[in-house]
Amino acid sequence: MNYPIPVSPQEIVQLQQQPIDEELIVAAIAGVINIARSEGQSLEDLKSQVLAEDSLLDRSTRRWLSDLVGQAWDCLP
Repeated sequence: MNYPIPVSPQEIVQLQQQPIDEELIVAAIAGVINIARSEGQSLEDLKSQVLAEDSLLDRSTRRWLSDLVGQAWDCLP
């Protein structure tokens, strides 16, 4: 993978400066999961945040992303 997994919210923000590709998205999701775990959040906490209303993603995309986060949560050590 070309991108290290972010270990802080600041490193996730820095990813915005990179061109978007599949590896960047994977690194960002892995980083969000690791940060959530380090802060004591559960998978359900994180999925609730993903599913929360926002102006960036529509409901079906948030649901899809929530499912993806759940799968990644189970795969990451």
